Amino acid sequence: MNARTLTVSWDDPMPAAKKAMSLSGRDYLTAMMEERMPAPPIAKLLGFHLAEIGEGFAVFECTPGEQHYNPIGVVHGGLACTLLDSAMGCAVHSTLPASTGYTTLEVKVNLVRPITTTTGLLRAEGRVIHTGKRMATSEGRLIDSAGKLYAHSTTTCMVFPSAT
Repeated sequence: MNARTLTVSWDDPMPAAKKAMSLSGRDYLTAMMEERMPAPPIAKLLGFHLAEIGEGFAVFECTPGEQHYNPIGVVHGGLACTLLDSAMGCAVHSTLPASTGYTTLEVKVNLVRPITTTTGLLRAEGRVIHTGKRMATSEGRLIDSAGKLYAHSTTTCMVFPSAT
């Protein structure tokens, strides 16, 4: 065996989550992208970051590593799903006013080719299809730096007023 290690550090997520409710979704995500707000622990754990944010649009980037591998020697599909869920959800979040939250109700991911450590930088792009008062839908694409498609997805999110 040839053991490797990975050390992960993150900030307490609750102060940022509380602050998020006082900002529009786009303003909060912009602050996170500009590192004025800390990234969520899941991003630190899996090694991805918010790279772009716009109205109804969000992009996360990640370079797959060995720590993402499954038992059959390729990157676990959960990484693709997490990147796409993050991009699609944040695309929805970017359209929401202050004091409004959301959560994923369902996500559908189609994995179209294997991801390995030689794949290089992956880009998960999320785009809003529709944002209503209680529901929102979004679609996503996971591509490499050459634009080759690795996965595509859709989601439905529930939109709700903040409980705080």
